[in-house]
Amino acid sequence: MKRKKILPFLLIAIFGLSASCSSNSTKSDSKDSVKSKVQVDKNDILTGEMAVIVDEAEFPIMREQLDVFKSSYTNANVKLIALPEREAINSLLEGNAAMIILARELTKEENAGFNQRNISPRVFPVWHDGVVFVNNISSADTSINVQTLSSLLKGNDSGKNLVLDNINSSIVRRVKEFTKVNEISSKSVKALKSSSDVLKFLETNTEGIGVLSYGQYLDYRRQFGEENKIRILSLQFTDAKGNTVYSKPSQTTFATDEYPLKTTFYVLNYQPNMGLGVGFSAFLTGDRGQRVVLKSGLLPVTMPGREIIIRDNIN
Repeated sequence: MKRKKILPFLLIAIFGLSASCSSNSTKSDSKDSVKSKVQVDKNDILTGEMAVIVDEAEFPIMREQLDVFKSSYTNANVKLIALPEREAINSLLEGNAAMIILARELTKEENAGFNQRNISPRVFPVWHDGVVFVNNISSADTSINVQTLSSLLKGNDSGKNLVLDNINSSIVRRVKEFTKVNEISSKSVKALKSSSDVLKFLETNTEGIGVLSYGQYLDYRRQFGEENKIRILSLQFTDAKGNTVYSKPSQTTFATDEYPLKTTFYVLNYQPNMGLGVGFSAFLTGDRGQRVVLKSGLLPVTMPGREIIIRDNIN
C-alpha cells in the first residue's frame, strides 16, 4: 500500500522536473538566438569596425572627416592607415583594408584579383586637392616654372634642391606627369620620408623647393599661424592659348581649372557586402562630409547647400 501511494508523487515530481528543464532549455535557446542576432547586426552601414587606407597626402582632411563622423556615430570604429600611393595600393591588394582614398582608380592589372572574386568597387569622387611648391619665406624666389622643374628633376640645375616627400607618393607621380619627366635624378632632388620632414628641412634651408599637397600646406598653416616660415610659390606655365600664366592653388583656381596640378581624390570601397564602408563613403560624399572639405580649404565635389530663412515681417 505504501508503494502505491508513493508512486503517484514520484511521477508528479519527474514530470515537474522535466517541464522545468524544458522551460530552461527554451529560455536558453531564446537567449542564444538574441545573442546570435546581436552578433549578426553588429556590423552594418553605421556600426562595427573597419580600416581605411589613405593616401598620406590626404591624411589631414581625412583626420577631420573621421572626427566629425565619430561624433555622430559612436558605435563605428574606423582606423586610418596613411601610406604613400604605391604602398597604399599594395596594402589594399594584400587585404589590409577594403576601402581606400586615392588620387586615381586602380588599373586593370591591379583590379584583377578583385575581378576573380567578383568584387566590383563602389567608386565616388570626394574632393579636389592639388600639388603645391613651397619655399622658405627668406628665399628670393616667389615663383617656379615648368622648365625649372624639369631641370631639377633631371639633375641639370645645381643651384637649387627639389625636396620631395616620398618617391612613391601620388605627388611625385603628378609632378612627373606634368613635366613629362620619367626618370628622376638624385643630383638636385632630395627624397625624404614625409611632408613633415619636407617642411622641417625648408624651415632652415633657403635653397630648397618643397613639393607637397595643398591640404598638407593648409594643415601646416593652421598649426603655426603667424609663425609660419613657409610660403607657396606661383606656378608659371603656358596655357592652351599660348599665354604665360601664373597661378596659385585655391578653392577658386581648382573650381575654374586654372591651376594645372589640381588633383581629384576618390573613395574606393571594395567591401563585398553592405557594411560600414557604405555608410562611411556616404558620409564623405554627403552634405556633412562636403562641408568638412569646404571648411578645410579644399574644394568639395558637391557644394553643400545653404538654408535661407525668409521672413514676411521684420521686427
